[in-house]
Amino acid sequence: MNDSSWGSPPQAGSQAGYWGPIDQGPVQGAAPAGPAYDAPEAQQTRPMPIVPDLPAHGGDQDDDRGAARLGGPLFHDEPYGSAAHGDHTPSARPHAAVPQNPEPMPDAPQPAPAPQKKSAGRDLSAAIGVGVGLGALIVVSLFIVKAVFVGVIAVAVVVGLWELTSRLQERKEIKAPLVPLALGGAAMVVAGYVRGPEGAWVAMALTALAVLVWRMTEPPEGYLKDVTAGVFAAFYVPFLATFVALMLTADDGPRRVLTFLLLTVVSDTGAYAVGWRFGKHKLAPRISPGKTREGLLGAVSFAMVVGALCMQFLIDDGTWWQGLLLGLAVAASATLGDLGESMIKRDLGIKDMGTLLPGHGGIMDRLDSLLPTAPVVWLLLVLFVGSG
Repeated sequence: MNDSSWGSPPQAGSQAGYWGPIDQGPVQGAAPAGPAYDAPEAQQTRPMPIVPDLPAHGGDQDDDRGAARLGGPLFHDEPYGSAAHGDHTPSARPHAAVPQNPEPMPDAPQPAPAPQKKSAGRDLSAAIGVGVGLGALIVVSLFIVKAVFVGVIAVAVVVGLWELTSRLQERKEIKAPLVPLALGGAAMVVAGYVRGPEGAWVAMALTALAVLVWRMTEPPEGYLKDVTAGVFAAFYVPFLATFVALMLTADDGPRRVLTFLLLTVVSDTGAYAVGWRFGKHKLAPRISPGKTREGLLGAVSFAMVVGALCMQFLIDDGTWWQGLLLGLAVAASATLGDLGESMIKRDLGIKDMGTLLPGHGGIMDRLDSLLPTAPVVWLLLVLFVGSG
């Protein structure tokens, strides 16, 4: 017996169910009597014509026609079809019709993905519209009646305190008392405008005392964290905003405030524009992943140029080189202020402090750069040209 031929598939196009002698044809439906090559006549078998591979048509029609073309005996010895295991359904295919090692079809070429455009992350049309509206309100109130602009500052402070205390309570269950903060914050801004730095400090101390007393009306559990958050909120929002009112008291106060606003906005715009277009190296990925070193360079460059122009043409007795230093300081303080609020929002697990301003978030999301920049600009202007 030749072991190498045991179980080898029949040749393509054979009609017999097994290889019989030359003078014996295949018996329809009969099982093989034994191994075909044991018979001495096995070497004289008649070569059969090669039947070309049949196209696969699929469906019931192909099953019926395949049986008629190749005859039934082939299905009895077919070791590769389901009929070898007792399934004599017409779906069994002859060996010649099924290639043993079909070559895999090459993968169809996939279209190249379309390049993704950088997204600004916000609704720019809404952000621009809101920004223009706020700018018009500020400019009109700033140059017409100073007292109206002080009222605008006080309203922004109260709304910012409401956003901050609401997020603290929602995310950390910290109940910083809003009523004494709102009243004390508004009084702080007015006192700074009317009485100068001394009035601002006195109002700050009284506001902190009011927070301590107000919280005593509730159970003592959580008292320390609540009053600590309240004093922090009083310093962070209204006290820093008071320096804007202090700038306004000078003879060229409206122009000083305009310089402060322009430098802060230009710094943020330069950081955004340059960082969005060229930013590759992260500035503080754990705090604000969107900020880059290239964006910081853009903020510094834009702020220094605008600072030189503002000091030269808007501020009395100012010079361009003072504006360069002022712009550099504003870029640094605005960036730090933005990072500081990003740190707070990360700790709270939120993206924005509010939803009051479409395309911007909340009031606090617009004050983040302005608040820490206000005392820096006030101090440098006093050093460069005096308090006015």
